[in-house]
Amino acid sequence: MNLFMTTGTYEFMKKMREKHPQETMVLMQGENTTLLLHETEGKTIFQTPRRYEVVDGTGTFKEKGFFVMNHIPVTDEGRPIFEHRFKNRAGAVENEPGYVAFRVLRPVDSDTYVVLTEWESPAFYEKWKESQAFSKAHETQADAPAEKRQHIFSGSSYITMYKAKPEEK
Repeated sequence: MNLFMTTGTYEFMKKMREKHPQETMVLMQGENTTLLLHETEGKTIFQTPRRYEVVDGTGTFKEKGFFVMNHIPVTDEGRPIFEHRFKNRAGAVENEPGYVAFRVLRPVDSDTYVVLTEWESPAFYEKWKESQAFSKAHETQADAPAEKRQHIFSGSSYITMYKAKPEEK
């Protein structure tokens, strides 16, 4: 499975999605941008997208809630370790109230993976962040001896947040 992202004005992205109703597309509005996702087994309709391969995922995007993207730069050497961790994760997020969907996206043209989750609302995401399941899923190796730590990250991670259907207040 592939996932492609592109940005533009809300009206243009909305028209693009309406023009291709047979495609799985999700429109979302961020603080300063509109993002359109295209999830497909084939090629994208976007001219210059950010391209990803889906490494892991559960659920189906419903385009009705709140989206969180955790952007994580990973070294070339660290990619297998990073992906192994997600493929062997506990899967606790799927049992959280308000959870909708989840994808781990391997970058095709960069070093930055994206962990994408959809929630029914920001409140459910905030509750997940306060949960024991979140703490366990995000344990670090800071306490491990230096020779056992794996240095797989090539930079600092950051989060972006989006809302679906901003025209619905």
